[in-house]
Amino acid sequence: MELSIGEMALIAIAIVVLFGPDKLPQIARDLGSGVRKMRGAVEDIKTEIMKETDNPVSEIKREIEKVKDAAKDFNPVNDIKKDILTEPVASNEPPKPKPSEDETYEGPVSR
Repeated sequence: MELSIGEMALIAIAIVVLFGPDKLPQIARDLGSGVRKMRGAVEDIKTEIMKETDNPVSEIKREIEKVKDAAKDFNPVNDIKKDILTEPVASNEPPKPKPSEDETYEGPVSR
C-alpha cells in the first residue's frame, strides 16, 4: 500500500479536524506503541517458527513417519510369491523345447 504525499496530507488534516490539535501527540504516541507491539509479536512468531523448524527432534519424527508410511505396503513374502508364480515375460524368441520332447537333442557325449 503506497500513499502519495497528497493522500498523507489529506489523512493528517482529517485527523486534526476529527480529534483536534490537542490530542494529536497522544494519538501519535499510541500509534507508535501499537506498531512496536505488533513488530514484537511478529518477531516472537518468527523466532518460534525458526525454533520449530530447526528442532532436530521434530525432523526425526517426520522422517520416522515417512519410513512408517513406506513400510506399510512392504511385504517381502508377497514379492517372492509374485516372482515365483509369474510366468516369464514372452520375448520374440520361440520357447525352447524340453530335452525329452526334442528329437534332435543328442544329450551329453561320453567318451
